[in-house]
Amino acid sequence: MNKPSLPPDDLPSTGATILNELFYRQLEEATCRRFYQACSPFMRVLLSNYHWYFKINASPLMLVIICYDIESYLHIVDAIPQFIKQLNQFSNKAKIQLFPPNNKGEPWEIEIEETLNDQA
Repeated sequence: MNKPSLPPDDLPSTGATILNELFYRQLEEATCRRFYQACSPFMRVLLSNYHWYFKINASPLMLVIICYDIESYLHIVDAIPQFIKQLNQFSNKAKIQLFPPNNKGEPWEIEIEETLNDQA
């Protein structure tokens, strides 16, 4: 077992760690609600059919979308430009992580900053 290199007084308290986790969860939930509300009706229907969430404690902000069948995966892939445009309203440096159905390919990640530079 590794010993911490800092004295116990300099380490974060367990209470602070729990509060940080709670804060991140609340922030992720609020971000999900605001993102969903800001989406077009078409995007809301898409999101309603998939498992999706935000990772706030990751740097940068990350939208994670998990698809359970190939048809839904293809719908999301077609809508990626709309998701990028919407996500850009929340952060100019963000990522979308897309997970295809099991055994149907590798997950992929899109960096919003890169995509915006490509469109300019």
